[in-house]
Amino acid sequence: MLAFVTSARFADHRLPGSLPEAGHPERPDRLRAIHAAVRQAGMVGAGEGLADLVLHFDIPGSGPPMAVLTPQEPAGDETLGLVHPPEYIRFIGDLAHSGGGYADEGETYAGPESDAVARLAVAAALRAADVVMDGSARRSFAAVRPPGHHALADRAMGFCIYANAAIAARHLQRKHGLSRVAIVDFDVHHGNGTQAIFWRDPSVLNVSLHQDPRTLWPGSGFAGETGEDAGRGCTLNVPLPPGTGDERFLAALNELVLDRVAGFAPEAIVVSAGFDAHASDPLAQLELSSDAFGRIGATLARLAEDVCDGRLIAQLEGGYDLRALGQSVTAFLRGLAPPTA
Repeated sequence: MLAFVTSARFADHRLPGSLPEAGHPERPDRLRAIHAAVRQAGMVGAGEGLADLVLHFDIPGSGPPMAVLTPQEPAGDETLGLVHPPEYIRFIGDLAHSGGGYADEGETYAGPESDAVARLAVAAALRAADVVMDGSARRSFAAVRPPGHHALADRAMGFCIYANAAIAARHLQRKHGLSRVAIVDFDVHHGNGTQAIFWRDPSVLNVSLHQDPRTLWPGSGFAGETGEDAGRGCTLNVPLPPGTGDERFLAALNELVLDRVAGFAPEAIVVSAGFDAHASDPLAQLELSSDAFGRIGATLARLAEDVCDGRLIAQLEGGYDLRALGQSVTAFLRGLAPPTA
């Protein structure tokens, strides 16, 4: 079974009323587009918490069956503290509770509900990890907002408040006792926050495929960035030129990433799943099709089967063209889903 972890509450992360929401790429309509696309694809079987989604999942379709789950409670300070220091956690809470504003230089916003919603996004990532580790699901995908892979330990960045994937990796180690976790990030922007958090950590292999940092924000993620001290060699960056397209992207994944992850022998794979490498996305130029994300999902699912008994936990990062986002996520989920008997 594939678990799909989400909540209608993720739409409550929005700009404060004094700031114009329509022009910001990371907006509530992103989650609405994903929910609608999954509904229309008929990709839902049994589950719980469906009323929370305010959706109707009774439309027949050819997609794989999924269990729809919702996080129970927002993550607490102790959980956030797996990655973030208390001063930063208090800063985000104070900003939201004071009515909101920008948590950085004018890019990453926090509205009145954003601290609670960002904590719920972390909780969703952890629930996605738990259901895979307890055997309830073979693989999982957490459709969350805000995203997380640009968040530094002590600073919001790139639309990201808390480091969802990094906290999930630490949770796998602390709660489930894993010694080695691999993170694979295919968002078009380099996952600089995740990289910084694990830069000196030999227990986490962090892999990022992204557009060449000479051509795209945040300007990091060069091939020579490989980690430091005990973590040297545990960071792998695969920068790709604008116009890469489906075949060259899949070739890079197959030729540069799979053996590296297999050689690390992780006990679980965490995936930062960004869909902004799509040709329709307004923020980048890698030019992938929606179908490519299905092939990425299938490739990563096979990798997980080969190296860690299928344990793969994915969470949403970027993707800013709404139609492309819905199509790409449903394609990814089809690729990720275990085959039915």
